Amino acid sequence: MNILIGGAWPYANGSLHLGHIAALLPGDILARYYRLTGKNILYVSGSDCHGTPIAIRARQEKVSPKEIADRYHEEFVECFQKLGFSYDLYTRTDQEYHHRLVQQLFLTLLEKGLIYPKTIKQTYCITCEQFLPDRFVEGICPYCFNQARGDQCDNCSAILDPIDLKDKKCSLCGSSPSVRDTEHFYLALSKFQRDLEEYLNSHDDWRENALQLTKRYLREGLQDRAVTRDLTWGIDVPLKGFEGKKIYVWIEAVWGYFTAARRWCELKGVPWETYWRGDVTAFYVHGKDNIPFHTLILPALLKGYDDLHVPDQIISSEYLTIEGRKLSTSSNWAVWVPYILQNYHPDSIRYYLTINGPEKRDSDFSWREFIYSHNGELLGAFGNLVNRSLVFIHKSFEGKVPEGTVNKEIHSQIDVLYRQTGNKIESGEFKGALEQIFQFIRKSNKYFDERQPWVTIKQNPSDCADTIYTCVQIIANLSNLLSPFIPFSSKKIREFLSIPENTWQYTAVSPLQPVNQVEILFQRINKKRIEEEVNKLKGSTV
Repeated sequence: MNILIGGAWPYANGSLHLGHIAALLPGDILARYYRLTGKNILYVSGSDCHGTPIAIRARQEKVSPKEIADRYHEEFVECFQKLGFSYDLYTRTDQEYHHRLVQQLFLTLLEKGLIYPKTIKQTYCITCEQFLPDRFVEGICPYCFNQARGDQCDNCSAILDPIDLKDKKCSLCGSSPSVRDTEHFYLALSKFQRDLEEYLNSHDDWRENALQLTKRYLREGLQDRAVTRDLTWGIDVPLKGFEGKKIYVWIEAVWGYFTAARRWCELKGVPWETYWRGDVTAFYVHGKDNIPFHTLILPALLKGYDDLHVPDQIISSEYLTIEGRKLSTSSNWAVWVPYILQNYHPDSIRYYLTINGPEKRDSDFSWREFIYSHNGELLGAFGNLVNRSLVFIHKSFEGKVPEGTVNKEIHSQIDVLYRQTGNKIESGEFKGALEQIFQFIRKSNKYFDERQPWVTIKQNPSDCADTIYTCVQIIANLSNLLSPFIPFSSKKIREFLSIPENTWQYTAVSPLQPVNQVEILFQRINKKRIEEEVNKLKGSTV
């Protein structure tokens, strides 16, 4: 079986924050896990370099949109690398390859009558002398009556048309826009109503937020959606008479999964159909606000183009709050990824956002809980088990794994752990999988304490050897089991024990195997940092 994993494409208009990582991290966990099982996987994503937010940022800074996209794409690449994201290809939407293929896709859908021209009314700012892209229009959502932008309401997740907003304002100058006629192309999404209803009915294993939101759109009836806009930055509409119009970012960005996968296949000499036809399982990983684009629009585009493989699993996270308050980039109420990576271990970030992440409901990032989880679980439970077991080998067994017999019950527990946590990962239950592993870690520490090797080394050396030999097998297998979640620490364990590579099955370390010099996996974080970080966060808000 082939596995395709698509991670959502972050807008290259500002730094990543923890809300982004909380939504995207499950994709890397999946990719790392499936590689360990020996599956043929392709994990792709990239920077969305054409969004209106980029044009807004460029205008504010008086630079070109490309300068903004370049700056943040490079920063994203660095952050993902430091966090251990294992993309096979992380690309960007402003590459010529993506442009060319999206234009081909557009023309194919046009030829099939699934994209069609239509004269519409669009907001026009007289002051700015331009038609306004959706995100340049702000107002009141007609459904929930909260503040919203012109393409989508963040409060109720409704997909909007700027025309429908109440009390419309141009976000550039603040004036009230007028409405004028213009011609654009539309995706005939309504033609896919029945197909998408059948599709949804066959995927009742999706997360509840994806199921309910998709059902709502289908119940209300799918509406055709504009796929072009009057923009200066983006992919040109490949037709005469439509110069100055661009293919709308929401359609070309979701096509990015297809164009990125095809690009990787071309570079590696692999038929692109490998991941788009036949025996394929496709996971799409993103935040709650991106659900309809992955459960309705992407399947429609894939079916309409050439009946390509549609999403199987929708891994759609809820929202992450910060210290009990809604995350807000405009007021700087956020924990920025470049900052936290400069000051904290990447495995600590990955652990916290998995064990306390917004998997099925909104969750909160608390500096207190983050530091306590690092000190208590990563250092106090996991790091302690590894350190005291391997250091004991250097003190009492001349730095070599003792000749002993593994505890049969623990061997059996490890086998079960592979099976159960693997099933949880495949079903998107990452928190449950990690919790189960750490329950085993705590039991393993208890085993070490009850066996008292520091006593039996003198009274019963054979019994002590069995204890330490068993602990070595535990640690070796933890390096496998934890590799999808905290890869840096797992790699260090492999280096301690000279294990060549991870696998998702029981790994045995041979007796008399030399144990390399042991380093502390995690350093304790001073509790004073909690107050310092909270004060820094409060002091940075605007």
